[in-house]
Amino acid sequence: MIMKKSWKNGAALLLTAMLGVSAAGCGTAPKPANNTPAAAPQAEQPAKTETKKEEKKLSGKLVVYSAGPKELAEGIQKGYEAKTGVKVEMFQGTTGKILARMEAEKANPVVDVVVLASLPSAQGLKKSGLTQEYKAAAGADKLIPEWSDPEGHFFGYSASALGIVYNTKLVTSPPKEWTDLTKPEWKGKVNIPDPALSGSALDFITGYLSGKGDSGWDLLKQYKQNDMALAGANQEALDPVITGAKSIVAAGVDYMTYQAKAKGEPVDMVYPASGTVISPRPAAILKSSANVDNAKAFIDYLLSDEAQKLVADTYLLPGRKDIKAKDRAGVDQIPQMKIDWAWMDTNGNDVTKKFTQLFK
Repeated sequence: MIMKKSWKNGAALLLTAMLGVSAAGCGTAPKPANNTPAAAPQAEQPAKTETKKEEKKLSGKLVVYSAGPKELAEGIQKGYEAKTGVKVEMFQGTTGKILARMEAEKANPVVDVVVLASLPSAQGLKKSGLTQEYKAAAGADKLIPEWSDPEGHFFGYSASALGIVYNTKLVTSPPKEWTDLTKPEWKGKVNIPDPALSGSALDFITGYLSGKGDSGWDLLKQYKQNDMALAGANQEALDPVITGAKSIVAAGVDYMTYQAKAKGEPVDMVYPASGTVISPRPAAILKSSANVDNAKAFIDYLLSDEAQKLVADTYLLPGRKDIKAKDRAGVDQIPQMKIDWAWMDTNGNDVTKKFTQLFK
């Protein structure tokens, strides 16, 4: 009797289990999943732990070589250090000096990030295999696309435009076109920055030649015949115009002019209607960087609201489309030449040598 009762109980349990499976397969059992212990949240836990690892606090240092302006470079350094806790070791110089320093250190590179004042120079670094991509840069989707590398090897976080800068006390009727500077009235009164030292000056000269071809050298030869002086980098070319030792800078950098004007200096500028070059200022992470996470965070900071406001406050053109330029002409208000950045990159060295030889 006891065996019979046990058999009946076992059969009843088996039938119940089979009915349960059948009900689950037909979708008629409404609550079994809800009665199961919270397994799903536990399965998601590793993903949360991984996210925390990706957001780990940065530390250590970052070596940055940066083209000016000085107050912007220092402002960005201070803001980045405050945000990340990373110590920045910064060398400031012209694009030419930065590239020369990198060349001298190529056997033992130390720099993590370079900030240049010339787009072709950044293109050259990429072509030489010296940069690394960073496709996840925060804010990169808001940048003016023509100023940055589509593969994420450099980012045009700001820009300057080149124009005819003049002393307002000495020049009452400023020249309006590049060809006007060949007139006798400007003989011996004009400076031009050295493209071997100024990345933006190189951008202007190669940009002009990329559109004009060999005939573009005719204008530059006329400049030399009119005693135009080769005067160092941008600031060295501008200072004599501020003091009145010279009247004009050809291919002068606009943000320096706006800064000087805001301080009460007697300078102003003209963008020729025939067009000029807007020179992006790109930042790139070097492939040899020993501090890649810190370098990526630096690029993110350059493209942030905070840093882009610093850019605008320095009278540069912000790299982001949604940030307005401050008290100056914006990108859409500056007539631009048709230029070929690829040609400029390929021919930059040859143009520099020929130009400096011409102006000796």
